[in-house]
Amino acid sequence: MPLLLSLAALSSLPASVAVPRYPFDGLAVGIVHLGIGAFHRAHQAVYTDDALAQGGGPWGICGVSLRSPDVRDRMRPQDCLYTVVEKSRAGIACRVIGSVREVLFRGDELETILARIAASATRILSLTITEKGYCHDPATGEPNLGHADIAHDLAYPDDPVSAVGLIVLALSRRRMAGGGPLTILCCDNLPQNGRLVEKLVLAFARERDPALAAWIAPNVTFPSTMVDRIVPATTAGDLSEARLALGVLDSAPVVCEPFRQWVIAGRFAAGRPAWERAGAQFVADVAPFEAMKLRLLNASHSMLAYLGFLAGYETIWQVAAQPAFVTLMRGLMEEATPTLTLPADVDLAAYKAALVERFGNPALPHRTQQIAMDGSQKLPQRLLATIHDNLAAGRPIEHAALAVAAWMRYVSGIDESGREIAVADPLAAEFARVAAAHRGDPAALARGLLGLATIFGTDLPSDRRFVDPVSKWLAALFADGAARTVARAVRPA
Repeated sequence: MPLLLSLAALSSLPASVAVPRYPFDGLAVGIVHLGIGAFHRAHQAVYTDDALAQGGGPWGICGVSLRSPDVRDRMRPQDCLYTVVEKSRAGIACRVIGSVREVLFRGDELETILARIAASATRILSLTITEKGYCHDPATGEPNLGHADIAHDLAYPDDPVSAVGLIVLALSRRRMAGGGPLTILCCDNLPQNGRLVEKLVLAFARERDPALAAWIAPNVTFPSTMVDRIVPATTAGDLSEARLALGVLDSAPVVCEPFRQWVIAGRFAAGRPAWERAGAQFVADVAPFEAMKLRLLNASHSMLAYLGFLAGYETIWQVAAQPAFVTLMRGLMEEATPTLTLPADVDLAAYKAALVERFGNPALPHRTQQIAMDGSQKLPQRLLATIHDNLAAGRPIEHAALAVAAWMRYVSGIDESGREIAVADPLAAEFARVAAAHRGDPAALARGLLGLATIFGTDLPSDRRFVDPVSKWLAALFADGAARTVARAVRPA
């Protein structure tokens, strides 16, 4: 049995591996994090690790896995330590993160999780549960009280299956226990994510107990954030690479790019780590930064994922190695640029150039199909918001329309070789129904998918300035394939 990464093993790791530089004895848990997947461990937990090293404080993290015990079962035996492996063209750099001090699984440790959140020692409840985890209407940002998970939690409030239901139950326990003020910090890719989560939590609380909602309003704050770091899913090769670098077995490493960014706006009700000393930016308004990221990085990522997958590329860096696809990406970013209003010190040209470089990092094999997941939850923020703004101003939407058509071609469920596409999306069954009804008729398929109001609302499907280019590009993708369609889209007129 190989030696496992642990607190005892830290002193024996190679000098090339960075390790935590703060004492673990007495490090109290002050943050509970819902959704302890790869992104949190490569982003917020790293910022917290740096903040502990520079400023100390009772800011250990209790990570909560909501859907699977896998992360808990990997991290617990190694004292909740894990390795962050940064990969770039220059090579790899490894560091062990110690800010996570406990990992729990909702499936069999719900009461422990609720007690943690209710405890006065917990000052922050943070989240990375993906866009679909909020059970809201992506087109409007409004609570969806009819969502199956929300309906279940309203009927059975002591056995929640949704994150919102769990949060409200925990806040009820905190109120009754006198746990005091709390900050809920959303770190998912959603516009004004703090305001959104506040709206969802209060709407659910009012349905359950108006007195609880009245307590939440003055006692719980909901800052907004923008997070950025490319973090692919960990592979078996990554596990082997981490073991070789450390000399011990790490069952829970995460792989990421060197770049990271965290922008935060809003009040913390009960203190916070010194994240600014770790490089986080505290600003008056996060909206300009999140719009820049969603409409440039995330929109480009999604477009390249759909078109790249259809063209036969497994990873984003392979797509970003194709000049025509990069030209298309630049065109999409140029369309989005007039919709952005940024602080004067933001170098937008440098940001765009960095995105091309980041996507082209061959050391980071981010799978196109991973990025293509859950498009129904992502399109409104990443592409449709830009389209709305540009149509209102009479500006072109040609590249964004192609990106929407690429999503439609992807969710039709059959690739260019006739093989089935494993579409991972909360609305996958609805996509399959629409596709089956309109197989062989791209225009009808476009109309059918545009009829999904939870994605497209009611205005875009009736606007010929949007419907016509989307239908045109969808027909081209079926007739000519993704590669030829991209070449046509970037060919000078």
